Amino acid sequence: VQLQASGGGLVQAGGSLRLSCTASEAIFMIDAMAWYRQASGRQRELVAVIRRGGNTNYLDSVKGRFTISRDISKNTLYLQMNSLKPEDTAAYYCKLEGYSDPWNALDAWGQGTLVTVSS
Repeated sequence: VQLQASGGGLVQAGGSLRLSCTASEAIFMIDAMAWYRQASGRQRELVAVIRRGGNTNYLDSVKGRFTISRDISKNTLYLQMNSLKPEDTAAYYCKLEGYSDPWNALDAWGQGTLVTVSS
């Protein structure tokens, strides 16, 4: 399974972007899908996760500004980012955890999509 992330770009502070992450094929079972980010010189951090039942969790600094969602029929994960701040500048990565079939666990990462927020 390959994950294709898109939607990054350059935006002014206060602006919005929507990231997308599409799986190359249908997944037998998805336990969780998530967005991570990694700023220059910093460790990768979990931004938002959506679990099989639809429960979500967010990094404290993005609560109320970012929304994670998914469209199972399109094998696609989204991250709507509003009120962007310069400190949101980072490469954003999507991740999928689940099973490709009843016997094989799946742990896949997408390539990064760069988000740059100017002040």
